[in-house]
Amino acid sequence: MKVIVIGAGIMGTTFAVLAKELAPELDVTILERLEGPGAGNSWVFNNAGTGHEANCELNYTPVDEEVISVEKALKIHAQFNVAKQFWAYLVNKGAIQDPKTFINQTKHCTIVSESAIEELRLRFKEMSAHHFFEHMQYSEDFDEIERWLPYLMEGRPRHEKMAATVIETGTDVNFGALTEQMANYAVNNLGVKIEYGTHVKRVHRSPAGSWLVETERMGNAVQYKADVLFVGAGGGAFPLLKKSHLPFRARFSGFPVGGRFLQAAITREQADQYRAKTYGKAKVGAPPMSVPHLDLRVANGQHYLLFGPFASFKPVLEKGRGFIDYLRSMRLHDLPGLLNVALEHFPLVKYLVSETFKGESSMLAELENFAPGISRKFDWKAVEAGQRVQIIKDGDLQMGTEIIVSSDKTYGTLLGASPGASVSPEVMLRCLEQLLPAVVAGDEARQKLKDIFPEDSLDTLSHNPERYREIRDMVNQTLGIVATTP
Repeated sequence: MKVIVIGAGIMGTTFAVLAKELAPELDVTILERLEGPGAGNSWVFNNAGTGHEANCELNYTPVDEEVISVEKALKIHAQFNVAKQFWAYLVNKGAIQDPKTFINQTKHCTIVSESAIEELRLRFKEMSAHHFFEHMQYSEDFDEIERWLPYLMEGRPRHEKMAATVIETGTDVNFGALTEQMANYAVNNLGVKIEYGTHVKRVHRSPAGSWLVETERMGNAVQYKADVLFVGAGGGAFPLLKKSHLPFRARFSGFPVGGRFLQAAITREQADQYRAKTYGKAKVGAPPMSVPHLDLRVANGQHYLLFGPFASFKPVLEKGRGFIDYLRSMRLHDLPGLLNVALEHFPLVKYLVSETFKGESSMLAELENFAPGISRKFDWKAVEAGQRVQIIKDGDLQMGTEIIVSSDKTYGTLLGASPGASVSPEVMLRCLEQLLPAVVAGDEARQKLKDIFPEDSLDTLSHNPERYREIRDMVNQTLGIVATTP
């Protein structure tokens, strides 16, 4: 069976590796527009690198009339722990020589001012009662918070009321480095073929029923044929879906959101003083990916601080592609949905437009408000982040992700952005189960799955504390994440 994967980012590469691990007889080819793996949204500074497991992100625990919902947080945490099992498997197998090349332990903190203290207190009460978050600590004491976050608190007056939570075993993940190592393993050890510099222009059915993938490579038209097609191309998945002629294509369109960060290179000694990812509370009307946070980042052995994101409205599908590509991806049936989003989510649209024109001085002012004094300590510069395309489904804007598989199980795609790369192994496993059910159901494949994912059931991880702790401690040891006592 010939399988073509479009996109050599974290999603497409993970899909290809999993498929070949479970079924070595598959003929798998990845087509990538850029000149290397993980060079799009997966690249280290095209995202914040947070290992999202709901430790610190308030948008994963929404509050409605003083009732907090933790269901989404529990699911994301379980998904990330499935992801860590896959990455630990790659380390144990030698596909990744040193886990520190892509994952580093970093405190995950949440900090809020007086107006949100009650919300954070309620969040802590609900979450710390579950075994997923049993290591979470909470404080309203200035000195204790300053010990956790010295750079964040040293410029604040002691009378300012703040509250914070911390989990010591959070992570910073370089998804670009991870993707690159997986791609090398896929090619050198699993027999996956990757064609870089190959821009997919159109996908459609042949009269015989296979998928024809029309591409442009070095100025020449090249056509590929596939029995099964998986599109993991980020924002580029939307126009390909439109051209697929699949019956559900009219239900989906894309709402692009860009982003920028402030970045500062720091020394290892400075990194030791601020080894954290600290999330605050989003502004009213801001999208989930615009929750302000100050992050320690590690890239190729160099340490950085990153603050943002500062959202922007850019009508492009992917970084490096133009407005014309976005226009070509649209159809007349998309217009009512876009107009509906513009009307129903006008505060969001207004926010994005205002953020688009925000200058570096205004960005530094926001950093100064988040962490007084830090804007003067380091040499900050504004950097462009990746481009995310949110889902508009049946006219409604959605901020999550969705796996879509054709009824004949020959076409699959992933749309949406959040929580994205952090949960890619779990999401790609579910995609494989839907797209290649016969492959996954085989006895050898099921045994291999147990080798890769000792426990991939989100329900078991959520409801069996002993099993969860067993898996968590095992993979954390492999990945160099030091456990702490509650």
